[in-house]
Amino acid sequence: MDLLQVILSLSLGLGLAAACGFRIFIPPLMMGIASRFNLYELEGSFSWVGENWAIGVFAIATLVEVGGYYIPWIDNLLDTIATPAAIIGGIFVTSASLEGDMDSGIQWMLAIIAGGSTAGVIQIGTVATRAASTGTTGGLANPIISTLEALASIVCILLSLFLVIIIPFVLVFLIWVAIKYIMKRNNQADSV
Repeated sequence: MDLLQVILSLSLGLGLAAACGFRIFIPPLMMGIASRFNLYELEGSFSWVGENWAIGVFAIATLVEVGGYYIPWIDNLLDTIATPAAIIGGIFVTSASLEGDMDSGIQWMLAIIAGGSTAGVIQIGTVATRAASTGTTGGLANPIISTLEALASIVCILLSLFLVIIIPFVLVFLIWVAIKYIMKRNNQADSV
């Protein structure tokens, strides 16, 4: 695997990991669907993601996840489960994007460090946003936040699949916004 291929594969994986930070099950669902239309190649041990049964399971999980985020207070409860799951999802999609001629040790190291971190930072930003929304609106604005997060997940996936070269710039922006928001929330909490 040449350096350019590694960079493009890693960019694809990180874009999908960022999407997992917004919604966990949309990225693997879209990976499976995209593989069916020959827009995304699932190799080796990840080829099962494109199977009918896997697409069905990911579709049901996506509906449950997205639907749960439209119920105030349930959405905050889901965040306790979603944060570690998003990190695992980020590792999964990044590793799937890197599978091929790359050494499996390097593949998993990059997936864990880069993919897990990307998904985790984005997820923590969404948790902070939803907590602020719940605190200021009593959860009434949470469905709007949830819709924006689902759309952000889909946009990250589409950018990853079709404009992979811009993903590093998008990721830097998303992580910067998430860290800035988290720091702002921490400073507000410290001043109270």
